[in-house]
Amino acid sequence: MSPAAVHEYFAGLQKRFVSALEGLDSPFRKDSWTRAEGGGGTSCILEEGKVFERGGVNLSRVQGKALPPSASAARPQLAGRSYDAMGVSLVLHPRNPYCPTAHMNVRFFSAGDT
Repeated sequence: MSPAAVHEYFAGLQKRFVSALEGLDSPFRKDSWTRAEGGGGTSCILEEGKVFERGGVNLSRVQGKALPPSASAARPQLAGRSYDAMGVSLVLHPRNPYCPTAHMNVRFFSAGDT
């Protein structure tokens, strides 16, 4: 699967999570950002909702022309390769103290073929 296809899937995943949660609670505040070196993302934040005290469903993508030395120290064959890293993170803090906080991260990393 190509990085573009993964990013499209992750963007759809974020939209599905936000839509389902808005069906239970208040609307999310959305803020998009870009990264000059490549990439960007969208943060979706819920505060002071009926069910959730605070929550976030975030999508990020970071691209670069060359991996930093610290990223290729254990795998020198990757030194200098381009990279594409992305993920969806979800954090929910319910108002009910008997309900657990939820944390989830789904990530994808590609080096060399971006």
